[in-house]
Amino acid sequence: MSQSFDIAVIGATGTVGETLVQILEERNFPIGNLHLLASSESAGSSVMFRGKNVRVREVDEFDFSKVQLVFFAAGPAVTLSFAPRATAAGCALIDLSGALPADQAPQIVPEANPQVLANLSKPFQVSSPSPSATVLAVALAPLRQCLDIQRVSLTASLAVSAQGRVAVSELARQTAELLNARPLEPKFFDRQMAFNLLAQVGTPDEQGHTQLERRLVSELRQVLEQPLLKISVTCIQAPVFFGDSFSVTVESAGPVDLAKVNAALEAAPGIELVEAGDYPTPVGDAVGQDVVYIGRVRGGIDDPAELNMWLTSDNVRKGAALNAVQVAELLIKDLL
Repeated sequence: MSQSFDIAVIGATGTVGETLVQILEERNFPIGNLHLLASSESAGSSVMFRGKNVRVREVDEFDFSKVQLVFFAAGPAVTLSFAPRATAAGCALIDLSGALPADQAPQIVPEANPQVLANLSKPFQVSSPSPSATVLAVALAPLRQCLDIQRVSLTASLAVSAQGRVAVSELARQTAELLNARPLEPKFFDRQMAFNLLAQVGTPDEQGHTQLERRLVSELRQVLEQPLLKISVTCIQAPVFFGDSFSVTVESAGPVDLAKVNAALEAAPGIELVEAGDYPTPVGDAVGQDVVYIGRVRGGIDDPAELNMWLTSDNVRKGAALNAVQVAELLIKDLL
């Protein structure tokens, strides 16, 4: 592509932001000028891009008319504060925070619902779903051709990196303390995280569901274009630095043909189907990779309409940064 685009990345010093910049370079995204932005606390640092250190500047002072596309890889508050400025300047934006309503910035997973982009108008506003919703959409989308999906039940074992560098540092600190037989005082997490499982990620509402669980359900329904799909989800915090894993049960309206399921998964983009008898893990397979690994594909023990699967994927890379870049590639190819 001969045309180049001036790009801004907000949240460039975070785990997702840094990975996003790395993927833009790896995939030779046609960038003219790259502007890296963050809060005043992170401004002044630098991030490597194409062999040079690019200085991170304060987002408060940025003139959005300098760029055609902005990635929002910071928190919801940042998106709500600066998205109107970006849109007013005519910028396309891709938000990873979940802050914008679906009717304003629809959730896009290129392997599942790229056709949604054709219905948008300038300045384009789209969202990249939560890493969990992205991974599940990639895995479930190809099954629509061979199953009439009625319900999805899942347990999501989430890596601590979803909560940023401070959570990664806390897990490392706790692990070191315990391995050295020193007393443990939890700081970021409300209890011991190392060598443990926490039954919720975030604070539950009056019905007992966390914001992350509700977000996952909403985003997955939208991306799969099944607004009435029944979804049961429990998100747990696992003592893993990077890489989310999911135990997924799909209930179909009729008997599951495992041969057709395996063929659909084998042919689908963004999926690596692990051969029967084996299974993928976050550390051994998913971390640093660009696909969703699927294993333990099997029917129900006593229900012919049930399908069970095990998924794992790099939450920061595939679930967040790569999906956002893939959406951007579709935007510049067909729309910008």
